Amino acid sequence: MRLHSMGRFGIAAAVIVAVGCAGEEGEEAAEGEEAPVVEQVAAMPDTTAEAVWAHLEQANYETWALWPEKGRLYAGGEPHGMLLTTYLNDAALEALNGDATVFPAGAIIVKENYMPDSTLAAVTVMYKTESFNPDNNNWFFIKRLTDGTVQVGGRGAGCENCHGARRDNDFIMTADIN
Repeated sequence: MRLHSMGRFGIAAAVIVAVGCAGEEGEEAAEGEEAPVVEQVAAMPDTTAEAVWAHLEQANYETWALWPEKGRLYAGGEPHGMLLTTYLNDAALEALNGDATVFPAGAIIVKENYMPDSTLAAVTVMYKTESFNPDNNNWFFIKRLTDGTVQVGGRGAGCENCHGARRDNDFIMTADIN
């Protein structure tokens, strides 16, 4: 069962998505120019695991780019799962492809965590904020089970401890980014 089909939390999320704004309302991009795409989750403390999850559902994260050279259901390990699929929003993908040494605020990495039989067990998320958690490079962590239970929302001691071992790699475990 896919998590995004389980319905949304009924919340007034602090999620802002502005797509294709060229300037003033109703103004078109100049001919030959692309309208910028801006994706942003509001600053803390209003952001919650539920708000970020609502954003992921609305953005249909499963249509995002996969982590380069990983594909779907690549080999993983504990605590995430024996099989993984990792998605990147545009901000994360641009940083990764642009040889950034840290991800920018607004970057989102979504990791689907599967059991050995390819059954989805949980979805984990790293969302880079402006100032939520400076000691951990401002990463906001989420772990959401298939029944909708949020086990981690914001700071997770296990997440911070494990990912902290890669502090010099912006807390990223999937691959070297610098």
